[in-house]
Amino acid sequence: MEDEQSFSDICGGRLALQRRYYSPCCREFCLSCPRLSLRSLTAVTCSVWLAAYGLFTLCENSMILSAAIFITLVGLLGYLHFVKIDQETLLIIDSLGIQMTSSYASGKESTTFIEMSKVKDIVINEAIYMKVIYYLCILLKDPVEPQGVSQVVPVFQSAKPRLDCLIEVYRSCQEILAHQKATATGP
Repeated sequence: MEDEQSFSDICGGRLALQRRYYSPCCREFCLSCPRLSLRSLTAVTCSVWLAAYGLFTLCENSMILSAAIFITLVGLLGYLHFVKIDQETLLIIDSLGIQMTSSYASGKESTTFIEMSKVKDIVINEAIYMKVIYYLCILLKDPVEPQGVSQVVPVFQSAKPRLDCLIEVYRSCQEILAHQKATATGP
């Protein structure tokens, strides 16, 4: 079963949350950010090139134009490959673990996997970032102290969804964690 719902990020931008229910113990959440705007890309490129042309007319050095073109292209490729994330995915399977995948605008993907035996809980935390924002995070068990937390792993760092979206994901994750704990302690 699959459904999609629209939410907004902390800045008011649109986000799309796709939920895929594979079984009672396996769910996937895909949070899609808006694609790169051609209008903003064109505005930045034109601004850099116009500034370079202005310097060229003052200095009459063609290296300025070449450098501006080169810097713009390298900057754009770097932004698409290392910064702009189009989609973040959270896959939770109660018997295996949690997989987080970030898909960049260039097509590159970054995946992190956390074994379920290391997961203590999934919570919604709050932080102050010019205002109070909420984020979903995975608490990892401390191997030395069983009741302690060794690490906090934030989820959906790039998309920064609002609380209403996080609650939807949180509830489903808690259902799977409860199912996993029930089967682990069962006969």
